[in-house]
Amino acid sequence: MRRHRRTAWGRCRAPLTAAILALGLCGTAAFPAAAADAPGYAFSPGARTVEGATGTADAPRLDAGRVYRSSLPEHGRLTYRLHLAEADADATAYVPVTAVPPPDATVTATDGIRVSVRDAHGTACSYATARFGAALSPHPVTALGRREAGKALCRGAGTYTVLVERLDTGSAGTGSAGRWDLEIAPVLEPRLSAPAPSDAPGTWDSATPEPLAGAPRDLTGGAGFTAARPLGQGVWRTTLVPGQTQFYKVPLDWGRRVQATAELGGAQGHGYVGGALDLALYNPVRGLADDASLGYTGVRRPVSLAPLPPVEYANRYAAPAAVTALRFAGDYYLVLHLSDRLDGTFGRGPYDVTLRVRVDGRAHAGPGYAGRPVPDGVFTATERDAAVAPVPVAGGSRGDGTALKAVAAGGFGLGTASLLVLGGWTVAARRAQSRFRAQNPTA
Repeated sequence: MRRHRRTAWGRCRAPLTAAILALGLCGTAAFPAAAADAPGYAFSPGARTVEGATGTADAPRLDAGRVYRSSLPEHGRLTYRLHLAEADADATAYVPVTAVPPPDATVTATDGIRVSVRDAHGTACSYATARFGAALSPHPVTALGRREAGKALCRGAGTYTVLVERLDTGSAGTGSAGRWDLEIAPVLEPRLSAPAPSDAPGTWDSATPEPLAGAPRDLTGGAGFTAARPLGQGVWRTTLVPGQTQFYKVPLDWGRRVQATAELGGAQGHGYVGGALDLALYNPVRGLADDASLGYTGVRRPVSLAPLPPVEYANRYAAPAAVTALRFAGDYYLVLHLSDRLDGTFGRGPYDVTLRVRVDGRAHAGPGYAGRPVPDGVFTATERDAAVAPVPVAGGSRGDGTALKAVAAGGFGLGTASLLVLGGWTVAARRAQSRFRAQNPTA
């Protein structure tokens, strides 16, 4: 009996098969069968680390256009300085602060952070709070402090203080211990070059539209604001594990608006989890426009944002906070969070989430600014983001075709490169097989 020998073709065939599997050309599932731990928040790669101070004298300085990392102790309050030069005296300053508790933290619905901006005399220009809400789950929450130009208080240039306070209300001593990481990203909006209407917009179509239909396309969100994945109108699908948060961004021009619905897939088990899935919309300076949460019994259910008006400069003069947040064009952020409490009731997952996004309204030119915002381009619906935002063929409007062309070109390039690589490996393997047979005619 002739003994079996491992041929050169056998040695080449194994890596070829592995390469095919690695490139996803063997029909493998788009999502893993078993859930992994929820990834942490993705801080801005260029963020500068600063230590907040307990008083104003030694508070670190924050400059608009830069992103900072810091941390907030339990029951703590820290101070930072924001300097406005004479050239920025008529600008509006925004200071968004994102708090990121550790994944094993215990939080209550009323835990969170409060951010206030104060002038040199200690007068408060604004207050803002962000809480964990019904999810009862540690996840990134953002509060937006601001010093608005044209208001009676906090006028002119000079040094302003930013106070960040941790709200550890707790419940029977169960408040979260340990430090919470912070991400701070100051922005300056220049004054207008000419007077603009100062009245809030009138009526707008507030009817709830029918959610988009069609087959969803897979698109996993990023793990932070700066890592948010761009998307346009369409039906999208991702998976989340309990405790995970994903970020997307939707480029919106003046006169355009976004409406979104998130649907949590079904699961085996019995029980109820309040605030199981949270869907939130933030504006380009990370100010919260709206959020909605879903109570879950294991049955597939949707949760939708309230119908919102188109983006207009004059929205800032409206009373409802959801309207005032839609005050400038740029990238708006859709944020999904799956409560970590699902783990104990329905299991670790992963859970399918379908995101239905509708973008409508008539785009128009925006107001003229007297200078450039800081960072530059923050109030512009960038062509780069609009071009890379995938637009599905099914389940939505056609769009303008730009995104489709960009995605198609990218997909064709990747597919062509993959086929060329595989073709090269196949030719090399066949040559090796031919050489082996020529040298071993009895094999």
